[in-house]
Amino acid sequence: MPPPALVRRVPTVLAVLTAITMLAACSSGSKPEPTAKPGPPPMATPLIGTAIAEPVPVPATDGRTHLAYELQLTNVLGGNATLDSLTVSTGDRKLLTLSGDNLKYWTRTLGSPTPTNVLGPGQTGLVWLDVAVDGGAQVPTDLTHSVHVKVAKPLPGLVGADVTQDVAPVTVSTRKPVSISPPLDGPNWLNGNGCCDMSAHRMAANPINGKIFVSERFAIDYVQLAGDFRLFTGDPTKPESYPYFGAPIHAVGDGKVVTVVDNLPEQTPTKTPSGLPLDQYAGNHIVQDLGDGNFALYAHLKPGSITVKAGDELKSGQSIAALGNSGNSDAPHLHFHVIDGPDPLAANGLPFVIKSFRLDQRVASPQGIDRLFTGQPAPMQPGFAARDVTEVSPLDLDLMNYSVGQ
Repeated sequence: MPPPALVRRVPTVLAVLTAITMLAACSSGSKPEPTAKPGPPPMATPLIGTAIAEPVPVPATDGRTHLAYELQLTNVLGGNATLDSLTVSTGDRKLLTLSGDNLKYWTRTLGSPTPTNVLGPGQTGLVWLDVAVDGGAQVPTDLTHSVHVKVAKPLPGLVGADVTQDVAPVTVSTRKPVSISPPLDGPNWLNGNGCCDMSAHRMAANPINGKIFVSERFAIDYVQLAGDFRLFTGDPTKPESYPYFGAPIHAVGDGKVVTVVDNLPEQTPTKTPSGLPLDQYAGNHIVQDLGDGNFALYAHLKPGSITVKAGDELKSGQSIAALGNSGNSDAPHLHFHVIDGPDPLAANGLPFVIKSFRLDQRVASPQGIDRLFTGQPAPMQPGFAARDVTEVSPLDLDLMNYSVGQ
């Protein structure tokens, strides 16, 4: 604890807000520049916040363009702030409104996995957003956020009990998702933990070097289902029980290898590793520079299977390793994502589109994934229309047929 003298020097939020008001009242009264445009009047607000990163629009297999990003919000008051609703708009056009339990579903306080729409005194939370516009509709160039907040301890004259405030305006990025070839070959590759719902990847906000990184925003865990839509046969603790274990991994594009790690052991399926240092979470892995600030991560590779080294120039479709179960993995799979820097975790996730593939099915619900790990088949979405797709991003639960070289 700090010494009492230091504590007495720390002003309360009320004192800070009052001081700001007094300073505004004591301004010199000088006239603004002739070209200055009057802005909105100053308003004391219970929340401050920012977007973790500018959203990058990406077309997806549902025919819509998705803007997946996160708001970091902090309650600056001495009592609870309850987020009653949040509306995302562009100009006068409302794109998304979350309220009540729906807003709670998309919100977590830092350090807690529990859905909540209440921020305690001084507490910070993240709101994960998926703003989707129909195919053919105009993609917004900027986004604003209006939050209706119920304040437990109002500040008379400054912050009322019921506040609607704007927070964290963000510009939509003009960058285009990198177009890649599939990293695998064959049918029934399942997109697990993918964009854009509240999957484990999307919620992985990594505090590294004093900053939050969302490197897995668009990450995919690839597993291959058998013809009966099961994940394994036999003993689930043996990697060989998963028929796709050891499947060839292919480079998704041309570009230089930045990093190779190939000295970590295979993990035991069904058992979640513990005590791993940060640099072992990706297991045996390859990072490839795809150009234009896009870096591809191929993670959890089979020990001894990597056939490339740092500095090698890869060609799209080239076989580079085998699918394994190393690092932070409890079942054989390929973890794949694209990021804006060469570090697997200390970077921000970027969307990507796959040049061409067959979308065969979609698992009916996230609960269907849970059935896979009990040896049962995953239930498929009834009446799903299989189709060939080009230059789109897979979504969570998509079941795909890939052919290398397309």
